[in-house]
Amino acid sequence: MRLGLYVNLYADRADRPGLADAVEQARLAEEAGFDWVVLGERHLHRPGYHEALTSLTWLAAHTDRIGLATAGLIAPVYHPAWLAETLAHIDVLSGGRLTAGFVLGYRPEEFALYGTEPRDRVARFTECLDLVKRLWTEDSVSHKGRFTTLDGAFLSPRPAQRPRPRIWNGGRVPAALERTALMCDGWTTSFNETDAELPAKIAAYRGYERGPDTLGAEVIVCREGYCAPTGQQARAALEEPLRGLYDAYGDWKRTSMDAARYAQEWDDIAARSVIGSPQECAERLDAYAKMGADGVILRIQPPGMPQADALRAIEAFGKDVLPRLAG
Repeated sequence: MRLGLYVNLYADRADRPGLADAVEQARLAEEAGFDWVVLGERHLHRPGYHEALTSLTWLAAHTDRIGLATAGLIAPVYHPAWLAETLAHIDVLSGGRLTAGFVLGYRPEEFALYGTEPRDRVARFTECLDLVKRLWTEDSVSHKGRFTTLDGAFLSPRPAQRPRPRIWNGGRVPAALERTALMCDGWTTSFNETDAELPAKIAAYRGYERGPDTLGAEVIVCREGYCAPTGQQARAALEEPLRGLYDAYGDWKRTSMDAARYAQEWDDIAARSVIGSPQECAERLDAYAKMGADGVILRIQPPGMPQADALRAIEAFGKDVLPRLAG
C-alpha cells in the first residue's frame, strides 16, 4: 500500500511565508516513507489558496525523492500546450517525480474566471488530455479541434519520465470512470466515497476498456486521515477543523452531486476515513488494499489545524502505521 499526503494549501494573513508549513510536511512525509505529496486546486477562495503548480515546483525544490502529484487540476480551463509544457518542466526539474491528476471541475465561477463554459467541460477535458499526452510523447503535434489549434507544436525539453508521467483522473459517475479507463492511468476517488460504494466502482473502473496508450489502471483512494495514540485523541485533534472544512464545502459544492455528503455526522465521516490509533489506521488501510486500492491519499490537515498536530500525525503514520502494513 502506497501513501500520499494531501497538503493543505489554504492561506490567510497568519500563513507562514513561502509555504513553510507545506515544505515542512513534505520533508517529513518523505522521511516517513510516504510515496507522494499531493496538491489540489482551488480558485476564487477569499481567505486565500496557494496556486497548485507553482507550489508543486516549490515542493520539488525542497524534497529529494517523494513523488509529486496533483489531485486534481481542472483540465477543462487550461490551454493544453501551456499545461503540457508546465507539467513537463516540473517533471524535469524534479528528476521524474510527477504524477498529473485531473478533474472536470464543478464550480461555475471557476469556469467563468478562465472564460470557459461548464457545458463544454467534457469536450475540453478529452481534447486537453489527448493533446497533453501527444505533446509529451511526439516530435511534432498538429491539431485542429473544437477548442485548440496546433501546427507543428513540440516541447523541448519533454518530461523526464518515459514514455511520459502517469495521469490520474477523479470522478464518481460511470461516464467518468469509463473516460478514466480510456484516457488515464489511474482513478482517484472522492474523499467522501463511502466504503460500501468502493468495491463496485473499483470493479466497474477496471472492467471498462482501456485506451491503447494507457499505462495501467491504478486505484487511488482519497481519505481523511489522522493517527494518534488513541482513537479519542485522533478525533479530538481532527473533528473541529474538519467540520469547518466540510461546512465550507457544503457551500462550494452547491452545484455538485456531492454537496449533501458534507453535512454528515462524525461517525459517518469516520466510517469512510483512516482515523484512529496506529492499529486502527493500519486495519483501515489494509481493508482498502483488500478492496483493490493501490494507494491511499490522506488529507491530514484541514484549515485551522495547528502545524504541530499535522506533523505528529504524519510522523505517526510513518513510524507506527507503515511498519504494521509491511509486516
